[in-house]
Amino acid sequence: MDITIRENNEVVIMDINGEIDLYNAPDIKENIKNQMETGKTNIIINLDKVSYIDSSGIGVLISSLSNLKKAGGSLKIINVYASVRKVFELTKLTSFFDIYDSEQGALASYGG
Repeated sequence: MDITIRENNEVVIMDINGEIDLYNAPDIKENIKNQMETGKTNIIINLDKVSYIDSSGIGVLISSLSNLKKAGGSLKIINVYASVRKVFELTKLTSFFDIYDSEQGALASYGG
């Protein structure tokens, strides 16, 4: 799994490439924590190139969302496709997370 971090105004966009599982899910949490330490609390996770996510990946996203909300920020997820979307639907997390079909839509929701 690779994580590319970029910014658009005050929003951090994390492009994830590969599978999110027990072994690399903590990397996502660590990256989000590092962003929060620099005062960045509005984060978009781009799952466009993610083909698989397991329960530990879902857990990291949930705990990160909770931590960001406590800090006055938010976590939005974009480009959730196929098997990954099915995991979100089966776990009823489509209503828990703000999920957008495009980066532009998620950025617009921040007022950008």
